[in-house]
Amino acid sequence: MITFLLAFLISFLFGCLFAPIIIHIVKKLKAGQNILLYVETHKKKQGTPTLGGLIFLLSVSCCFFIFTYGQAQLATVALVVFLSFGLLGFLDDFIKIKTHNNMGLRAYQKIIGQVGISVLIAVFVYNNPLLGGVIFLPFSMIQIDIAWLIIPFVIFTFLAMTNSANLTDGLDGLAGGVSFVCLLCLSVIIYLCKDFFISQGLGVGVAEEMDNLILLSVCASGAVLAFLCFNCNPAKIFMGDTGSLALGGLICSLATFCGMELLLIIICIMFVVSALSVCIQVLHFKRTKKRIFLMAPLHHHFEQKGVNETKIVAIYIIVTIISSVLAVLLCLI
Repeated sequence: MITFLLAFLISFLFGCLFAPIIIHIVKKLKAGQNILLYVETHKKKQGTPTLGGLIFLLSVSCCFFIFTYGQAQLATVALVVFLSFGLLGFLDDFIKIKTHNNMGLRAYQKIIGQVGISVLIAVFVYNNPLLGGVIFLPFSMIQIDIAWLIIPFVIFTFLAMTNSANLTDGLDGLAGGVSFVCLLCLSVIIYLCKDFFISQGLGVGVAEEMDNLILLSVCASGAVLAFLCFNCNPAKIFMGDTGSLALGGLICSLATFCGMELLLIIICIMFVVSALSVCIQVLHFKRTKKRIFLMAPLHHHFEQKGVNETKIVAIYIIVTIISSVLAVLLCLI
């Protein structure tokens, strides 16, 4: 427990150290965010430095390699997924900066990249003796072996989670604040379930695997908290797709490597809400040529209704805290 707390603090300090350096470099390179014209309330944010996801990508990587020990295959793969989605997001952000508009990678290019990473992870999960096709029903230790169906299931989960996190990144501190709570919640749940995994007799390294997953999660939460110190309203830097895709990939990896994919619906409820609001808006508009929300995702609808940006962020974080506490309590029961 002390190791986890120390890793959290060191990762937070790394983030606080890297942030001013990255902000300075990004400003010098004039890598500012281009704001979409239809988001009127965000015009004042035009030119705010982006690529802030690099802050926690670097911090987590450094801290993880300092504290990791023993058998850490799952945590290492999760870190690689984190960096891979971060790289995909970086390419998207780089093109936006280079072309001075808000159109980075084309939709099909981004999807191809996401699917490619997701397929590799799905195959890894299916062939890993600690994972295979097993998933757990939420709030229970009842296991279901879905065999090869785990491959399309994992692919869908990663696509849903990364895009949902990306859609939620629209206000200062929103995606970062929600992700911070989700990461802490997953750390607690993996810790609570560790003894169960050990009792299954899956190998002598299971305890180390679980400890290193917890370690990665607390490192990420510490780094994201440091990022939030510079991203809260008014933001000094945005995470960009570099950060949002990376966080979505990491959160999904942590849950997937414990068979807790279904639990993400509860823990990441505000990510789910963001994605659903967009899907509902698009489908309804195609059918009726009318909109349900003033703007999607949902947080922009609230903005159009006149709700203060900071209040929206606070509500999203509070709802995530409540859903996360509920998930932890139900796991205890």
